[in-house]
Amino acid sequence: MTKNPLAVRLPGLDLKNPIIPASGCFGFGKEYNKFYDISQLGSVMIKATTPEPRFGNPTPRVAETPSGMLNAIGLQNPGMDVIINEILVDLAQSHPDLPIIANVAGSTEEDYVTVCREISQAPNVKAIELNVSCPNVKEGGITFGTDPMIAGALTEAVKKVSKVPIYVKLSPNVTDIVPIAQAIEAGGADGFTMINTLLGMRIDLKTRQPIIANRTGGLSGPAIKPVAIRLINQVAAVSNLPIIGMGGIMTVDDVIEMYLAGASAVGIGTANFTDPYICPKLITELPIRMKELGIESLEQLIKEVREAR
Repeated sequence: MTKNPLAVRLPGLDLKNPIIPASGCFGFGKEYNKFYDISQLGSVMIKATTPEPRFGNPTPRVAETPSGMLNAIGLQNPGMDVIINEILVDLAQSHPDLPIIANVAGSTEEDYVTVCREISQAPNVKAIELNVSCPNVKEGGITFGTDPMIAGALTEAVKKVSKVPIYVKLSPNVTDIVPIAQAIEAGGADGFTMINTLLGMRIDLKTRQPIIANRTGGLSGPAIKPVAIRLINQVAAVSNLPIIGMGGIMTVDDVIEMYLAGASAVGIGTANFTDPYICPKLITELPIRMKELGIESLEQLIKEVREAR
Protein backbone atom coordinates (compact mmCIF):
# COMPACT_ATOMS: atom_id res chain seq x y z
CA MET A 1 0.00 0.00 0.00
CA THR A 2 1.38 3.43 -1.03
CA LYS A 3 2.07 5.78 1.85
CA ASN A 4 -0.08 8.91 1.91
CA PRO A 5 2.34 11.85 1.32
CA LEU A 6 -0.07 14.28 3.02
CA ALA A 7 -0.49 12.29 6.25
CA VAL A 8 0.73 13.95 9.44
CA ARG A 9 0.72 12.64 13.01
CA LEU A 10 0.47 15.17 15.83
CA PRO A 11 -0.37 14.70 19.52
CA GLY A 12 -3.95 13.40 19.55
CA LEU A 13 -4.35 13.93 15.82
CA ASP A 14 -3.80 11.32 13.12
CA LEU A 15 -4.41 13.50 10.06
CA LYS A 16 -4.89 12.18 6.53
CA ASN A 17 -3.92 15.67 5.33
CA PRO A 18 -2.82 18.89 7.06
CA ILE A 19 -5.73 21.10 5.91
CA ILE A 20 -7.81 22.27 8.89
CA PRO A 21 -10.42 25.05 8.75
CA ALA A 22 -9.55 27.57 11.46
CA SER A 23 -11.84 28.28 14.39
CA GLY A 24 -14.37 31.04 13.80
CA CYS A 25 -14.15 30.75 10.02
CA PHE A 26 -16.00 27.48 9.50
CA GLY A 27 -18.85 27.52 12.02
CA PHE A 28 -19.26 24.07 13.52
CA GLY A 29 -18.50 22.28 10.25
CA LYS A 30 -22.00 21.44 9.11
CA GLU A 31 -22.40 24.91 7.58
CA TYR A 32 -19.88 23.99 4.88
CA ASN A 33 -21.06 20.42 4.39
CA LYS A 34 -23.59 21.68 1.84
CA PHE A 35 -20.65 22.64 -0.39
CA TYR A 36 -18.62 19.44 -0.03
CA ASP A 37 -18.14 16.40 2.21
CA ILE A 38 -16.13 17.78 5.14
CA SER A 39 -14.93 14.26 5.97
CA GLN A 40 -12.13 14.81 3.45
CA LEU A 41 -10.58 17.46 5.72
CA GLY A 42 -7.70 16.65 8.03
CA SER A 43 -9.67 18.01 10.97
CA VAL A 44 -12.02 20.88 11.84
CA MET A 45 -11.42 23.55 14.47
CA ILE A 46 -14.93 24.39 15.61
CA LYS A 47 -16.10 27.80 16.82
CA ALA A 48 -15.14 28.87 20.33
CA THR A 49 -16.90 27.25 23.26
CA THR A 50 -17.57 29.13 26.50
CA PRO A 51 -19.36 27.88 29.65
CA GLU A 52 -22.51 29.91 28.97
CA PRO A 53 -24.07 31.11 25.69
CA ARG A 54 -22.60 34.30 24.25
CA PHE A 55 -24.48 36.60 21.90
CA GLY A 56 -21.32 38.34 20.75
CA ASN A 57 -20.51 41.97 20.15
CA PRO A 58 -22.88 44.58 18.71
CA THR A 59 -22.92 45.10 14.94
CA PRO A 60 -21.24 46.04 12.64
CA ARG A 61 -18.75 43.30 13.45
CA VAL A 62 -16.83 43.02 10.17
CA ALA A 63 -14.96 45.46 7.94
CA GLU A 64 -12.95 44.87 4.78
CA THR A 65 -9.34 45.99 4.58
CA PRO A 66 -6.74 45.80 1.80
CA SER A 67 -5.81 42.10 1.51
CA GLY A 68 -7.80 41.17 4.57
CA MET A 69 -10.64 41.86 6.96
CA LEU A 70 -11.33 43.00 10.50
CA ASN A 71 -13.74 41.13 12.72
CA ALA A 72 -15.01 41.52 16.27
CA ILE A 73 -17.58 38.74 16.55
CA GLY A 74 -17.19 38.42 20.30
CA LEU A 75 -17.04 34.60 20.62
CA GLN A 76 -20.73 34.15 19.80
CA ASN A 77 -21.71 30.56 20.59
CA PRO A 78 -24.62 28.60 22.12
CA GLY A 79 -22.63 27.55 25.18
CA MET A 80 -20.90 24.41 26.36
CA ASP A 81 -23.98 22.25 27.01
CA VAL A 82 -25.48 22.72 23.54
CA ILE A 83 -22.14 22.23 21.80
CA ILE A 84 -21.32 19.03 23.71
CA ASN A 85 -24.78 17.45 23.80
CA GLU A 86 -26.09 18.48 20.39
CA ILE A 87 -23.52 19.84 17.93
CA LEU A 88 -20.67 17.42 18.66
CA VAL A 89 -23.09 14.48 18.85
CA ASP A 90 -24.48 15.40 15.41
CA LEU A 91 -20.95 15.67 13.99
CA ALA A 92 -20.00 12.29 15.44
CA GLN A 93 -23.02 10.70 13.78
CA SER A 94 -22.65 12.39 10.38
CA HIS A 95 -18.83 12.34 10.19
CA PRO A 96 -17.62 9.60 12.56
CA ASP A 97 -14.04 9.60 11.25
CA LEU A 98 -13.52 13.37 11.35
CA PRO A 99 -11.30 14.44 14.27
CA ILE A 100 -12.50 17.63 15.94
CA ILE A 101 -10.33 20.29 17.57
CA ALA A 102 -12.44 22.18 20.11
CA ASN A 103 -11.61 25.85 20.59
CA VAL A 104 -12.07 26.88 24.23
CA ALA A 105 -12.37 30.44 25.54
CA GLY A 106 -13.31 32.14 28.78
CA SER A 107 -13.11 35.15 31.07
CA THR A 108 -11.50 33.37 34.02
CA GLU A 109 -9.21 30.41 34.55
CA GLU A 110 -12.19 28.58 36.02
CA ASP A 111 -14.09 29.04 32.73
CA TYR A 112 -11.31 27.36 30.77
CA VAL A 113 -10.94 24.53 33.27
CA THR A 114 -14.69 23.83 33.26
CA VAL A 115 -15.01 23.70 29.48
CA CYS A 116 -11.80 21.72 28.92
CA ARG A 117 -12.82 19.13 31.51
CA GLU A 118 -16.22 18.58 29.89
CA ILE A 119 -15.56 18.99 26.18
CA SER A 120 -12.45 16.77 26.24
CA GLN A 121 -14.74 13.84 27.08
CA ALA A 122 -16.61 14.09 23.78
CA PRO A 123 -15.54 11.04 21.72
CA ASN A 124 -14.83 12.97 18.52
CA VAL A 125 -12.85 15.77 20.21
CA LYS A 126 -9.23 14.72 19.70
CA ALA A 127 -7.53 17.95 20.80
CA ILE A 128 -8.29 21.32 22.33
CA GLU A 129 -7.23 24.70 20.96
CA LEU A 130 -6.89 27.07 23.91
CA ASN A 131 -7.88 30.59 22.88
CA VAL A 132 -5.77 32.73 25.22
CA SER A 133 -6.58 36.01 23.44
CA CYS A 134 -9.38 36.69 25.92
CA PRO A 135 -9.34 39.29 28.75
CA ASN A 136 -8.80 37.85 32.24
CA VAL A 137 -11.43 39.62 34.36
CA LYS A 138 -9.62 38.70 37.58
CA GLU A 139 -6.39 40.34 36.41
CA GLY A 140 -7.79 43.72 35.45
CA GLY A 141 -8.60 42.69 31.88
CA ILE A 142 -5.09 41.69 30.86
CA THR A 143 -5.26 39.17 28.02
CA PHE A 144 -4.29 35.63 29.08
CA GLY A 145 -1.94 35.20 26.14
CA THR A 146 0.13 38.35 26.64
CA ASP A 147 1.65 37.52 30.03
CA PRO A 148 4.02 34.52 30.31
CA MET A 149 3.13 33.70 33.94
CA ILE A 150 -0.63 33.88 33.36
CA ALA A 151 -0.43 31.91 30.09
CA GLY A 152 1.77 29.24 31.67
CA ALA A 153 -0.47 28.90 34.73
CA LEU A 154 -3.60 28.61 32.56
CA THR A 155 -1.98 25.91 30.43
CA GLU A 156 -0.98 23.96 33.53
CA ALA A 157 -4.50 24.23 34.98
CA VAL A 158 -6.29 22.90 31.88
CA LYS A 159 -3.73 20.14 31.32
CA LYS A 160 -4.67 18.71 34.70
CA VAL A 161 -8.29 18.17 33.66
CA SER A 162 -8.19 17.59 29.91
CA LYS A 163 -8.37 14.08 28.50
CA VAL A 164 -6.94 15.22 25.14
CA PRO A 165 -3.83 17.17 24.08
CA ILE A 166 -3.81 20.96 24.49
CA TYR A 167 -2.71 23.28 21.67
CA VAL A 168 -2.41 26.92 22.74
CA LYS A 169 -3.32 29.61 20.20
CA LEU A 170 -0.64 32.29 20.39
CA SER A 171 -1.44 35.98 19.99
CA PRO A 172 0.76 38.17 17.77
CA ASN A 173 -0.20 41.24 19.82
CA VAL A 174 2.86 41.00 22.07
CA THR A 175 6.32 42.54 22.25
CA ASP A 176 8.12 39.18 22.29
CA ILE A 177 6.32 35.92 21.61
CA VAL A 178 9.24 33.67 22.63
CA PRO A 179 8.99 33.88 26.46
CA ILE A 180 5.23 33.38 26.22
CA ALA A 181 5.65 30.25 24.08
CA GLN A 182 8.33 28.95 26.47
CA ALA A 183 6.09 29.52 29.51
CA ILE A 184 3.21 27.72 27.80
CA GLU A 185 5.49 24.79 26.92
CA ALA A 186 6.68 24.67 30.54
CA GLY A 187 3.01 24.58 31.55
CA GLY A 188 2.65 21.29 29.67
CA ALA A 189 1.20 22.29 26.30
CA ASP A 190 1.26 19.64 23.57
CA GLY A 191 1.51 22.13 20.71
CA PHE A 192 0.76 25.61 19.41
CA THR A 193 -1.62 27.08 16.89
CA MET A 194 -0.50 30.40 15.50
CA ILE A 195 -1.14 33.08 14.83
CA ASN A 196 -4.35 34.61 16.07
CA THR A 197 -5.46 37.89 14.51
CA LEU A 198 -3.63 41.21 14.76
CA LEU A 199 -5.48 44.06 16.47
CA GLY A 200 -6.62 46.73 14.01
CA MET A 201 -9.12 49.50 13.31
CA ARG A 202 -10.86 51.24 10.42
CA ILE A 203 -12.63 54.62 10.51
CA ASP A 204 -15.60 55.75 8.41
CA LEU A 205 -14.76 59.08 6.75
CA LYS A 206 -18.38 60.28 6.73
CA THR A 207 -19.30 59.46 10.34
CA ARG A 208 -15.70 59.92 11.55
CA GLN A 209 -16.30 56.92 13.79
CA PRO A 210 -14.81 53.41 13.83
CA ILE A 211 -16.57 51.17 11.33
CA ILE A 212 -16.72 48.28 13.80
CA ALA A 213 -19.05 48.86 16.76
CA ASN A 214 -16.44 47.36 19.07
CA ARG A 215 -14.01 50.02 17.71
CA THR A 216 -11.18 47.50 17.15
CA GLY A 217 -11.16 44.07 15.58
CA GLY A 218 -8.90 41.22 14.60
CA LEU A 219 -7.08 41.60 11.28
CA SER A 220 -6.86 38.41 9.21
CA GLY A 221 -6.26 37.45 5.60
CA PRO A 222 -3.23 37.57 3.26
CA ALA A 223 -2.03 40.85 4.79
CA ILE A 224 -0.89 39.07 7.96
CA LYS A 225 0.91 36.10 6.38
CA PRO A 226 4.43 37.60 6.62
CA VAL A 227 3.84 38.26 10.32
CA ALA A 228 2.63 34.68 10.82
CA ILE A 229 5.65 33.25 8.99
CA ARG A 230 8.04 35.30 11.11
CA LEU A 231 6.42 34.37 14.44
CA ILE A 232 6.09 30.67 13.58
CA ASN A 233 9.76 30.63 12.66
CA GLN A 234 10.68 32.32 15.95
CA VAL A 235 8.75 29.82 18.06
CA ALA A 236 10.00 26.82 16.04
CA ALA A 237 13.55 27.97 16.76
CA VAL A 238 13.08 27.58 20.53
CA SER A 239 10.55 24.73 20.76
CA ASN A 240 10.08 21.30 19.21
CA LEU A 241 6.35 21.29 19.97
CA PRO A 242 4.25 20.94 16.81
CA ILE A 243 2.75 24.11 15.37
CA ILE A 244 -0.48 24.36 13.41
CA GLY A 245 0.31 27.43 11.31
CA MET A 246 -2.32 29.92 10.18
CA GLY A 247 -2.62 33.48 9.01
CA GLY A 248 -3.37 34.44 5.43
CA ILE A 249 -3.10 31.06 3.70
CA MET A 250 -4.70 31.24 0.24
CA THR A 251 -2.64 28.86 -1.93
CA VAL A 252 -0.66 25.62 -1.74
CA ASP A 253 2.54 27.69 -1.91
CA ASP A 254 1.37 29.44 1.27
CA VAL A 255 0.89 26.02 2.89
CA ILE A 256 4.40 24.92 1.99
CA GLU A 257 5.85 28.24 3.16
CA MET A 258 4.23 27.64 6.55
CA TYR A 259 5.97 24.26 6.67
CA LEU A 260 9.32 25.82 5.80
CA ALA A 261 8.80 28.28 8.67
CA GLY A 262 8.27 25.40 11.10
CA ALA A 263 4.61 24.36 10.96
CA SER A 264 3.40 20.75 11.00
CA ALA A 265 -0.18 21.38 9.80
CA VAL A 266 -2.14 24.46 8.72
CA GLY A 267 -5.34 26.30 9.57
CA ILE A 268 -7.36 27.92 6.79
CA GLY A 269 -9.33 30.94 7.97
CA THR A 270 -10.45 33.99 5.97
CA ALA A 271 -9.98 32.16 2.65
CA ASN A 272 -13.13 30.14 3.46
CA PHE A 273 -15.15 33.35 3.14
CA THR A 274 -13.80 34.26 -0.30
CA ASP A 275 -13.93 30.68 -1.60
CA PRO A 276 -15.98 28.08 0.30
CA TYR A 277 -14.22 25.33 -1.68
CA ILE A 278 -10.70 26.47 -0.75
CA CYS A 279 -9.95 23.55 1.59
CA PRO A 280 -10.70 20.70 -0.85
CA LYS A 281 -8.86 22.64 -3.56
CA LEU A 282 -5.75 22.83 -1.38
CA ILE A 283 -5.99 19.10 -0.57
CA THR A 284 -6.13 18.30 -4.30
CA GLU A 285 -3.39 20.72 -5.38
CA LEU A 286 -0.91 20.13 -2.54
CA PRO A 287 0.52 16.75 -3.68
CA ILE A 288 0.93 18.11 -7.23
CA ARG A 289 2.94 21.09 -5.99
CA MET A 290 4.94 18.91 -3.60
CA LYS A 291 5.96 16.68 -6.52
CA GLU A 292 7.05 19.74 -8.53
CA LEU A 293 9.22 20.87 -5.62
CA GLY A 294 10.67 17.41 -4.96
CA ILE A 295 8.94 16.98 -1.60
CA GLU A 296 8.40 13.29 -0.94
CA SER A 297 6.03 13.68 2.00
CA LEU A 298 5.03 16.26 4.60
CA GLU A 299 6.49 14.13 7.39
CA GLN A 300 9.81 14.12 5.55
CA LEU A 301 9.58 17.89 5.02
CA ILE A 302 8.99 18.45 8.75
CA LYS A 303 12.05 16.33 9.52
CA GLU A 304 14.23 18.19 7.00
CA VAL A 305 13.18 21.61 8.31
CA ARG A 306 13.95 20.59 11.90
CA GLU A 307 17.33 19.16 10.98
CA ALA A 308 18.25 22.35 9.11
CA ARG A 309 17.74 24.56 12.21
